Amino acid sequence: IGKGTILQPNVFIGENVTIGQNCVIHAGVIINNNCQIGNKVIIHPNTVIGGEAFYYKKQNGTYERLKSCGRVIIKNNVEIGANTTIDRGVTSDTIIGKGTKIDNLVQIGHNSILGRFCIMAGNSGLAGSVTLGDGVIIGGSASIKDHTTIGSGAIVGAGSGVTGDIEAGKTMLGYPAVEAREALKQWAILKRL
Repeated sequence: IGKGTILQPNVFIGENVTIGQNCVIHAGVIINNNCQIGNKVIIHPNTVIGGEAFYYKKQNGTYERLKSCGRVIIKNNVEIGANTTIDRGVTSDTIIGKGTKIDNLVQIGHNSILGRFCIMAGNSGLAGSVTLGDGVIIGGSASIKDHTTIGSGAIVGAGSGVTGDIEAGKTMLGYPAVEAREALKQWAILKRL
């Protein structure tokens, strides 16, 4: 645990965890085994870092949980809102890029990689193995399908559902998400019906 880092009451830190300098870990945060946290990271109350992935395989008529062997790596200057969960990777690491800001009640699935300076608004979620480029903005309550890549600078509007890859710089809206201009045209036509 680095110099100047503050741990508030009821924080749990597992084995082989490293936390950098000048971080603030608020009350009730859980940081599970093998997580790496950079400098000047703020984690708000009751967040869980490095929980088991929601990853099962059907065997003998039942579901068996597969072991999560990866870690969570959080780079410098990240802020994570209250009651957010970031699952550790199954086959690789879950990585949160430098300067990324995550709101309250956000779910980040296993093996996901967020680039630098991304924004995720409240109640949004990434399924497993999602990749966000740098500067991606995810609006509140947006859902991103597993194994999806969103290019740098793309924007996903609030309440949208992303079911496929998004090119860099695109703005997407709706469920399923389409380019913003197309979504607005569709909504205008529906309103006139």
